[in-house]
Formats: sequence, C-alpha cells, structure tokens
Amino acid sequence: MNEGATAPLHSVSVAGVVVREDGRVLAIRRADNGAWEPPGGVLELVESVEDGVRREVYEETGISVGVERLTGVYKNLRRGVVALVFRCRPEGGAVRLSDESVEVGWLTVGEVSERMAEVYAVRVLDAIRAEAAPSVRSHDGRQLL
Repeated sequence: MNEGATAPLHSVSVAGVVVREDGRVLAIRRADNGAWEPPGGVLELVESVEDGVRREVYEETGISVGVERLTGVYKNLRRGVVALVFRCRPEGGAVRLSDESVEVGWLTVGEVSERMAEVYAVRVLDAIRAEAAPSVRSHDGRQLL
C-alpha cells in the first residue's frame, strides 16, 4: 500500500439459504426496497460466522436453522460488501415478519429465479447444487461480473 493511502473498507455479511425437505427455499421480501432475498445481514464483531447466520435467519423469519456448509463467497465491488452464504436446514420456529421483512415465504426454485435479482438468485442456485465447492463471484450490486 502506498504511504498515506487509506486502507480499504469492507463489511462482511452472512446469509442462509434454508432448504426444506421438499426443496423449497426460505426467502424474505425486504422492507427497505421490496426485493426478494435469502435472509441475512451484517456479521457482528463479537459473533462467529455460523452464529451470525443463525441469528440473521431467525431475526428476519422466525425460523431456527442448522448451518450445513459454506456455498459461496460474493463481493459487491461497488459497496465493498463481502457476503458469505451458507446452506442451512430448518430446525424449528414459525414463519413471522420482522422490521426487515414485509413478506416471508418458502419459494420453489422457479419462483427464486422469477422473483430475485440475479445476484441473489445465483446464491440460492449455488447453495442447492449437490455437494460442490463453494462459488466465488463478484458483482456490481445488480449483475454478476
């Protein structure tokens, strides 16, 4: 780094792609922009990555989850956000709304592709693939690069 240069600022977010036995995926429609996405948010400084996934999914949907595996790492180059996405299984709770979600639903893969922007739909599609290595992708907030 050049002398006097500012260190890059990044934030880390986590998301859970929660897959039921019937193949449906848990998704929220965000209160702030109306977009459909897997539940998730910014990882807090004092929590483990897995705890952050469990907390975010529960806060936004009312569903408790078990974290199974990392399925992708996604960087929004415009905003400097690195998202760690995990496949999860539902373990209890009941679907409910939160301050961050105006709708919560169990979507089919077809509905995911129809309702979610490309940068979020690909996270779900990567997570439902059979035991594959995690994907690493970059995007501009709207489209994959």
